[in-house]
Amino acid sequence: MEKTKKQEIIFAVIKILAYLSVVFLATLLGYIFFRGFKVINIRFLTDVPRNGITEGGIFPAILGTFYLVLVSFIFAVPIGILAGVYIAEYTEENRFTQFIRVSVNILSGVPSIVFGLFGLAIFVNKMHFGVSILSGGLTLGILILPTVIQATIEALRSVPYSFREASFGIGATKWQTVKNIVLPTGISGILTGIILSIGRAAGETAPILFTAATFYTGRLPKSIFDEVMALPYLIYGLMTTGTFPDKQIPIAYGASTILLLLVFTMSIIAIIIRLKSRRNRKW
Repeated sequence: MEKTKKQEIIFAVIKILAYLSVVFLATLLGYIFFRGFKVINIRFLTDVPRNGITEGGIFPAILGTFYLVLVSFIFAVPIGILAGVYIAEYTEENRFTQFIRVSVNILSGVPSIVFGLFGLAIFVNKMHFGVSILSGGLTLGILILPTVIQATIEALRSVPYSFREASFGIGATKWQTVKNIVLPTGISGILTGIILSIGRAAGETAPILFTAATFYTGRLPKSIFDEVMALPYLIYGLMTTGTFPDKQIPIAYGASTILLLLVFTMSIIAIIIRLKSRRNRKW
């Protein structure tokens, strides 16, 4: 009886804490959306900023965020998937493999500002890409690379080994098995990890602080070697400059709302992919 009462108390506390976390999240998002939707309109989404970002829109920041995410995607996804396939399918369980996994885990926990300093030292200064879309995109690509690798490894390991045995049994090679059986079966998990990593890349400020972003520009980028505005850095700049707070802070809330909606959309896509994958599984 005493154990039952203790369990009931513990479960009640857990339930209360869970509800509190939801309330805090809803309050935060509701406050941002309430203030952000007041300034969002067609002009806000399609116009360039004017008069020190006190008027106009945030289209250059939206476009710049898209370009940075696109470069990071092109860089990180092929390397991450190939690395994950190699680790999951072609390496044996030994110290070297364990070292690789630990290194990937450590890399995924490195603060994002460190990636920004790395991008500044390597891409901006050593490789002379300058403060540009290319430097920022490559830095974000390295940032999300561990996530893509881990997602690929976990997705491939979730594929039953009997699938591989059946493929080997009909004479398929290792690569044919991986290409035609393992990867198609685990693709939903890989895509989920990719989409979530892209959502993280879109919301990062520190890695692009030194490598790609400028606070204010009235022109759109013409090449990957141009610097760009980006939503995270725009929000940071508007909230910290304080030049015209009455005009700039509402724009910051509008940009925050757009950024949150972008990340939410990517997360919802990942959830849909996961649910469809579970429904389609036959094992």
